[in-house]
Amino acid sequence: MEVCYQLPVLPLDRPVPKHVLSRRGAISFSSSSSLFGAPDPRQLSQRRGAISYDSSDQTALYIRMLDVRVRSQVGFEPERRSSHPYLCIDFRTLHTRLGCGSDVASAPERRVHRLLSFQRYLHSSRLLRGIPQQMPLHILDEDYTGQARCMLDKVGNWNFDIFLFDRLTNGNSLITLTFHLLNQYGLVKLFQLDMVKLWRFLVMVQEDYHGDNPYHNAIHAADVTQAMYCYMTEPKLAKSLTSYDILLGLLAAATHDLDHPGVNQPFLIKTNHYLASLYRNTSVLENHHWKSAVGLLRETGLFSHMPPEDSRSIERDLGSLILATDISQQNEYLCRFRLQLDQQILCLSSSGHRHFILQMALKCADICNPCRPWELSKQWSEKVTEEFFQQGDIEKKHHLEVSPLCDREANSVGNIQIGFITYVAEPLFAEWARFSDTRLSQTMLGHMGLNKASWSGLQQEQSSGSQEPTTAASKDGGAAGTTEGTSSKELPQGSSAS
Repeated sequence: MEVCYQLPVLPLDRPVPKHVLSRRGAISFSSSSSLFGAPDPRQLSQRRGAISYDSSDQTALYIRMLDVRVRSQVGFEPERRSSHPYLCIDFRTLHTRLGCGSDVASAPERRVHRLLSFQRYLHSSRLLRGIPQQMPLHILDEDYTGQARCMLDKVGNWNFDIFLFDRLTNGNSLITLTFHLLNQYGLVKLFQLDMVKLWRFLVMVQEDYHGDNPYHNAIHAADVTQAMYCYMTEPKLAKSLTSYDILLGLLAAATHDLDHPGVNQPFLIKTNHYLASLYRNTSVLENHHWKSAVGLLRETGLFSHMPPEDSRSIERDLGSLILATDISQQNEYLCRFRLQLDQQILCLSSSGHRHFILQMALKCADICNPCRPWELSKQWSEKVTEEFFQQGDIEKKHHLEVSPLCDREANSVGNIQIGFITYVAEPLFAEWARFSDTRLSQTMLGHMGLNKASWSGLQQEQSSGSQEPTTAASKDGGAAGTTEGTSSKELPQGSSAS
């Protein structure tokens, strides 16, 4: 029995009903079988996002994005279909453990934890079943409350353990930390922010980070926000930044990786991904993070009480900060920073120069993991490497060329981190120390040097460890011809006197 599905025709002057466009996110599209395959009608009602795009939608679905109604077939490049084998990648497999012998395509739908719109299946299914969204628990109990408050009292400490704080806040580190900092600076009162709207915005931001990403998740966003706060309290910035600058810095840090899919830009480009087409292969992820953040700002109406030109200015400047985190633009920003320091032309009384320093501060905060104490830095290094390796596993499975650093058989955490510190982190933080030669800058450089040495030591141990079996085998062969009087110390490792 064949069942036909047809979306309702939506006139221009009417907003999209919630059952058609049910959720947020700057961009969303849907497909059940492949990255660019024909959509499954069962998935149509599960689409979420401020932009919900489906090339098979013949009713010309009208949507509202940033207060502008856009026809789905106008202003966006259509999904490119071809017989190319790389286009059959299903994003639902991104975080599926490979090699477990199960067929992803045959798995029950209830086990699919990610839609092609990069949103969590669980949240979507709750909306479809009509279950009201519950506010995440802010605390666990009074003991946890006290410990979390104690940690917030030391939020400016560079040794701040974001992993512990996330546990103490029941997984709500980003909400709790960002709200605390906005309130501590008096920005809520100064900008007359509605508390309910602000809370809803922060909840939605944390929600739209993907918890199953090993690295690019809400904890990373909270860590970057805490680092950004540390930089903004440095003497040079503390006496120069305006309240507007601080508001932008905190919001940009909290949203800088919003709705990150867990794969990098080259992966999106070589699979002809919808986002790569939309942003013309330029700062694809960063543009998506920015537009996702703007979508949430407008959905919650956080700045709706401001004059339109002011809210647009915030959105524009927010995008400028988030786009600066594009690692492919690292050398351009670094050369400009170095030139301004050499020529001593930085003037923090200029709004343009302050904004540039905020961009550099956010870039530092985004990659500051090698500058943390070893106990924290090591955890972050393992998480980001695992995310790389998961992408490499997907590329292997679908016979794609494996991206650099993503092959778990050819790379290790240590060599990836040593290379990253040498070629990316050290040059950036050396220039930041020139700009802000403080105790914090020296602490970061010290930790980075120690961490690099620690990774080198681990690499040497692993290299020597891999040679031990060969050495042990040679000793075993030599011991075979020895007499019974051979001592136990001469026995190969793992052998016993018995």
